[in-house]
Amino acid sequence: MTRLTRRRFLREATLGGGALAAPWLPAWAQPVSAGIATPPVTLSGTDIALKVAHQMMTINGKSSHAIGINGTVPAPLIRLKQGQTVRLAVTNDLDEETSIHWHGLLVPFQMDGVPGISFPGIPARTTFTYEFPVIQAGTYWYHSHSGLQEQMGHYGPIVIDPAGADPIMFDREHVVVLSDHSPLHPHAIFRKLKLQGGYFNYQKQTLAGMLAGRDQPAGTRKMWGRMRMDPTDVSDVTGSTYTYLVNGHGPADNWTALFAPGESIRLRIINASAMTNFNVRIPGLTLTIVQADGQSVRPVAVDEFQIAVAETYDVIVKPVDPAAYTVVAEAWDRSGMARATLAPRVGMAAAVPALRTRPLTTMKDMGMGDMAGMNHGAMAGMDMTGMDHGGNESPPPLCRPEHAALGHCTLGEPQGREPAMPAMSHAMRDFANAPGLPKTPTVQTVAPMPMDRTGEPPQGLGDVGHTVLVYKDLIALERNPDLRAPSRRMQIHLTGNMERYMWAFDGVKLNEVKAPIPFRQGERVRVTLVNDTMMAHPIHLHGHFFELVTGHGDHAPRKHTINVAPGGTATFDLTADAVGDWAFHCHMLYHMHAGMMQVVTVRPDGAGTHGNGAAA
Repeated sequence: MTRLTRRRFLREATLGGGALAAPWLPAWAQPVSAGIATPPVTLSGTDIALKVAHQMMTINGKSSHAIGINGTVPAPLIRLKQGQTVRLAVTNDLDEETSIHWHGLLVPFQMDGVPGISFPGIPARTTFTYEFPVIQAGTYWYHSHSGLQEQMGHYGPIVIDPAGADPIMFDREHVVVLSDHSPLHPHAIFRKLKLQGGYFNYQKQTLAGMLAGRDQPAGTRKMWGRMRMDPTDVSDVTGSTYTYLVNGHGPADNWTALFAPGESIRLRIINASAMTNFNVRIPGLTLTIVQADGQSVRPVAVDEFQIAVAETYDVIVKPVDPAAYTVVAEAWDRSGMARATLAPRVGMAAAVPALRTRPLTTMKDMGMGDMAGMNHGAMAGMDMTGMDHGGNESPPPLCRPEHAALGHCTLGEPQGREPAMPAMSHAMRDFANAPGLPKTPTVQTVAPMPMDRTGEPPQGLGDVGHTVLVYKDLIALERNPDLRAPSRRMQIHLTGNMERYMWAFDGVKLNEVKAPIPFRQGERVRVTLVNDTMMAHPIHLHGHFFELVTGHGDHAPRKHTINVAPGGTATFDLTADAVGDWAFHCHMLYHMHAGMMQVVTVRPDGAGTHGNGAAA
């Protein structure tokens, strides 16, 4: 077998007028792409066959094991037409159960593809046929909902063309699938996280950094140390084990999307990663956001945006010069990046910017609201042990999880003396702020003053010096389909314990849930998500779109996934119009696997109204 080297690839691509085929990749994701043609050039039509199997893939010249579909990672692009009915026969060639969830597609619940909730899964060596009408248009994706298979490459893009004229004008389009890949088996990654939540964090603060004047000053570091909190703990799984991919290619592979100068290019960007939010920019080009989660929005021009796990954004760029541009997708903790090139011809490349300084968690990320202004220097002299503002004597030992579980003390709080200022005591675990939460180790912290942060740049992007997309920038292109006021309200807390790596809704992990969250068919409910943790959570509701409550009235943006900032809140209005049982979960794969998942049930008889969410 002839070895495909980068030099040979570039030589033959340039001299031969085309790219060598990489057999583990679909046509649209080959090392050099001339763009996705219209009409569709990949899997389309009314009957589509997919086979899930083990395979090998090559990233940055290194071979790695994967799970792919039809022999490719990412899986083939499925291109459909709004208004058609599609049948997708999925054959499982694995030795274990598998599944496919059609992320963002509005399908009957039996076709949603979540084992144990909407169907029994696809056993090994069997075939299951999904069949559903295609009632929407836009950019979506599909992936496994079985175990941790998604991390191994079991994901792919979906493009649905509108039945009529496309409201978005463009000359050429490219699908850009972002993901993260590790040579470690995903179960090995999960085990390491259970043993030590910060196992993969290689960007901790150091003495050398402090002496050089970087990061937090000594007093602030001491305060955070007493609270047993790490301000560098932004991402659970980092570039220490991940390679960040564009269409299955690592940064050294330099996947290239071609254009002609003066064209309007539509980039359909999908975050199919397991654990990584990406900050996306193309130095030298303005990014005009035209769709979010497949739904058209009024065009908004930015220099950079964050795409959370499971979100999709459609972006228009208009390169005028015959030059190469680097597509930068920097991991949110800046431990690595995915990189591609937008160029007028094969073989061109632009400068790749260096990774920026990694962000630090702030007091606002702890749920302290506007106390964030007191961060670092202003708070350096304050004794924050257990959030107790007492004297300067040596602090008593903090309550450990195993003692808290036995009821001997309250997790994270001092043992042996009463706090000096009751008004400020227990601030990070004061259940008066969330009286419905269970007092268990699953609730390590309770945000004292959580704020709506949908109008703020995402974590680490507040001081980059250029325009960054915020959720409040998104305005629906068309009027919302349901303009009724909500008939009830509910609040759901996002909770966790990093030391034990437990994640949950309202302090109850999936394996502890006694009943689903019930809704009446057709009812309108306002849901507020409260993030009691110091990490962002992209929350996805199956089977529905919801309208973000961000001040845009009947043109509120419609999404299926919302990234809730650490220590923040996010509110949406939901019309429960899809009867059935639906998954509701954090789309950080290991958070979901550790328990941050629930079931939403929409019943035509309206049995029950409040569920586990606290009614307002």
